[in-house]
Amino acid sequence: MIDLFGGITVIFAFQSLGEWLYPIMAFFSFLGTEDFYILVLPVIYWSLDSALGLRVGVMMLLSSGTNTIFKFIFHSPRPYWVNTEVKAYAAEASFGLPSGHAQNAISIWGMVGTYFRKRWVWVLTTIIILGISLSRTYLAVHYPVDTVLGLILGFLLLVAVNRAWDPIAAWAKKQTLAKQIGVAFLGSLTMLFLGIFVAWIFRDWTLPVAWEQAAKRASDEALHPYAITGLITSSATLFGLFAGVAFVEEKGGFSAMGTSKERFLRYLLGLVGLLIFYIGLKVIFPSGENFLAYAFRFLRYSLVGFWVSGGAPFVFVKIKLANSPNG
Repeated sequence: MIDLFGGITVIFAFQSLGEWLYPIMAFFSFLGTEDFYILVLPVIYWSLDSALGLRVGVMMLLSSGTNTIFKFIFHSPRPYWVNTEVKAYAAEASFGLPSGHAQNAISIWGMVGTYFRKRWVWVLTTIIILGISLSRTYLAVHYPVDTVLGLILGFLLLVAVNRAWDPIAAWAKKQTLAKQIGVAFLGSLTMLFLGIFVAWIFRDWTLPVAWEQAAKRASDEALHPYAITGLITSSATLFGLFAGVAFVEEKGGFSAMGTSKERFLRYLLGLVGLLIFYIGLKVIFPSGENFLAYAFRFLRYSLVGFWVSGGAPFVFVKIKLANSPNG
């Protein structure tokens, strides 16, 4: 039985505090899900502050992609996969180490804190980061060491992105649209193929039957710890996000400023387009675990990212729901 650094003992102690904590922990855990970020990112980018929205989006996708790669490397179980005595309040199909929730929390919310640099923002973001991280241990989907490593990796990524942001932005402004899109495409493929390569290295590794049996007690969802669909999603959306920014800047730029009515209408209209690409294309495009399905998945999420950062803002400017500051 695997018990990383006595983590099971910590989980037992945390859960012994009572089930009254469950709604609170479930709430914080939701704040760290991709579904939450997908809902919030367009609000920030289209209706509040496009510069912050871009930083949050880039950080979210880089963190998600790198976390998947590290999960492949460590291929470590989640607590409820190896110990049936802990209460599995949630279930996941991917490996546990490092915690994606913790990594995303400190990288994304840390980006919000460094962007505003205000004490009250730092207090709020710190509470959210700690709440998300602790929730994953209480829910028994992560050992404490999973969340600690996730926090460390997220912090390092935050520092790296903040240091590289201005030099890369300055370089991009001097390049042609085609070159910016080409570099974004190569960058996204680099992250994707790195993950595929790591998965290939461990191609002979076999998921222990005991892990599958224990996990099945908590959820009927089969374990797919080496699935690359999530990595494709992150890489493709990141490419689309960068391509969209380059496109809309070429057309004069986009400002999220405006009246409350304009901001609200932008979000509604943009959300309709997002659902068309996100859900509509999912129905049309082939699914499965083969090259064709993977290629169409990459295309679909590239369009999702492009719509958020470029397509929707371009439409907003054209129909007078937003201003073009450089136009």
